[in-house]
Amino acid sequence: MTADAARLLSGPRGRRLCMSVAAELDDGLHALIHPLAFAHEPADAAVTRIVFTGWGGDAEHAPEPPPPTVDGLVARLRMLGSADLAPERLAAAIPVGLLAAVDSARYWQAPDGEDHLAALPAVAAALGGVAEQIMASTVASTWDAPRVAEQWAVDWRDAGDPAPLLAGRPGELLAEWGVHARADEARAARERPRDVTALYGGEWWSFPSGMLQTTGILPSREPAGLTLVEDGFGWTDGVAIPVRGAGRTFEIRGPEDWVELCRRHPLDLTAARRHEWYRVTGRDGGWVIPDWERVAQEWDAVHLTALGYLTAATRELAVSEGYATVLGGWSPDVTVWLTDVAREWDAPRVAWHRERDGDEWMPVG
Repeated sequence: MTADAARLLSGPRGRRLCMSVAAELDDGLHALIHPLAFAHEPADAAVTRIVFTGWGGDAEHAPEPPPPTVDGLVARLRMLGSADLAPERLAAAIPVGLLAAVDSARYWQAPDGEDHLAALPAVAAALGGVAEQIMASTVASTWDAPRVAEQWAVDWRDAGDPAPLLAGRPGELLAEWGVHARADEARAARERPRDVTALYGGEWWSFPSGMLQTTGILPSREPAGLTLVEDGFGWTDGVAIPVRGAGRTFEIRGPEDWVELCRRHPLDLTAARRHEWYRVTGRDGGWVIPDWERVAQEWDAVHLTALGYLTAATRELAVSEGYATVLGGWSPDVTVWLTDVAREWDAPRVAWHRERDGDEWMPVG
């Protein structure tokens, strides 16, 4: 397995991407993945199984096929990965897999059965051939690239009621965030139990709420911030706002960069994150995120590459003795602006729409 493929498979979201791409390329994999993922669902997950039966006659008495096995899945994945996948089919499957990887990320409960299945050592190793071809594709060629000049913010409000771009007071917003984060931590320490299994919830994200966020564009030409959104609300309309910014940008290309940010500027939120992050990682211990007020003294923006997201999100990352962190609530290729260096660009805003049950965004007008 190449180093690039191993890197992609090191993260839960990268493994989910590869599994989803494989299923897009081989329809027969669905019949293996779905029941095996069901079998690996967490014990407390609310899962409904739907069983389809025949319409009568001899079909009712036909012998059931043998249940799928992990060994069978591994063999089929290895067979797929050893084939030369057509570039055009791979290019079509990767965006579907990337959407599935982002859409299935969760930090407020245990990873789902498919995440658990993809994390099995034999399955992850069997995904190596697919991962190699994904990383060698033209689609993935920009996944490790730094922030590009052309950026787009997304406003989910009605295009008929345009709002000004969120800019001009980042210092005040960061100060408000800091007050809220510390107050939430103090309240959680007073009011929430120390037992990590207690049914308490709270904030699970690790970015500074309220700050301007932008992304580049996808190969399909829509801003990544329209499509690739963790814990989205099913929006069907959005307005893309052109943005340009300068200044010092901290690049998160992988787990080590996020950990470095946490080590240099740690903010202890153990009590506030204890219950949520235990569910996603199974870890009981101290938790930190970057102190964004202090980060802003060094950097104007923080950019998470697509590969950084796929390798770092939804996992425990050790920071120091007794402390770890989770990169949660981010998305591929997102830039979070911490100082007043970004502006709306002199170009038209673009309204986008998608059908309620669809994934494809189309420009309006």
